[in-house]
Amino acid sequence: MNLLFWGMTLSVIGKGMLGLAIIWVHVTMATERSIDEQVVKAFRRETYITIAAMMLIGIGYFMEVAALGGFSSLLSCSGSECAAALGSAILSQ
Repeated sequence: MNLLFWGMTLSVIGKGMLGLAIIWVHVTMATERSIDEQVVKAFRRETYITIAAMMLIGIGYFMEVAALGGFSSLLSCSGSECAAALGSAILSQ
């Protein structure tokens, strides 16, 4: 296991948790009904945007892993081998 793989993975998990927290707050506020309808509509719109953002984060994560050679190469490389894989992925773009 290498540091780059775990860094990317923990970053995506953290972003996902943040997105879920935002959705949870918006759903709670939207069902409270002590606020006006305009605010409820804004919360619903922001919920959809948050869901779309979380999907983009997930897709981006898998694209980054694929660009670096897939899960098996990221899990099995170490040291300079990982640096070479990262360097070749960056330079090939």
